[in-house]
Amino acid sequence: MSITSTVHGQGIRIVTMNYPPVNALPTAAWFAIADAMNEASADPETRVVILRAEGRGFNAGVDIKEMQKTNGHTALIAANRGCYEAFKAIYECKVPVISAVNGFCVGGGVGLVGNSDVIIASDDAYFGVPEVDRGALGAATHLSRLVPAHQLRAMYYTSRTITATRLESFGSVQAVVPRDQLDETALAFAAEIAAKDPRVIRAAKEALNGIDPIDVNRSYRFEQGFTFELNLAGVADEHRDAFVTTGEKLTT
Repeated sequence: MSITSTVHGQGIRIVTMNYPPVNALPTAAWFAIADAMNEASADPETRVVILRAEGRGFNAGVDIKEMQKTNGHTALIAANRGCYEAFKAIYECKVPVISAVNGFCVGGGVGLVGNSDVIIASDDAYFGVPEVDRGALGAATHLSRLVPAHQLRAMYYTSRTITATRLESFGSVQAVVPRDQLDETALAFAAEIAAKDPRVIRAAKEALNGIDPIDVNRSYRFEQGFTFELNLAGVADEHRDAFVTTGEKLTT
């Protein structure tokens, strides 16, 4: 189980998540993603980053079982901070970040791809934020970068998912390809960026972030405040316990 960062070709850095069976990441892994992105930013030879995953799906969010094994709020605070740092590091990475998404991308996974610059997905990929079913909130900031406003609300309230093909129709996903072509398609797109003058690309990344209408770091931190409220009220524990015990959402 690991987060690895390797260099491929001229200036392409590949960050891979590998936490079987479903890439539900423990706290340490979120911080490791942040470290990998910060390393890419600091490396003058890195021109573009691909974020990808091994296994059945791209990302299943936080490891709820890890959280429920810990008394008090220590694990919750660490997980929330880890997600915040990972999302922030992707957004603030000084070079473009391409997310290559296979299978499911839910919860914290949407936070990762929503803050990336380009999304390329396999034809079996789907996206969603099931936080309401887990007694928490979060990643609406990042989902809002993928879907229109009313679609966001409908998905958020119901925990429904959306396919990569539908997101491609919105212009949020750059390309949808067969799963066995995902890595090569992402690499080809990365190579197109890497061939540009890196000084101009780094300036372009900073400029594009500067004209974003929403401060994504502040917006996500605001969402997390409601997650802490739900935890202090005991609501989140009820939902997480039900999920860990039965694998189903809590019914009230």
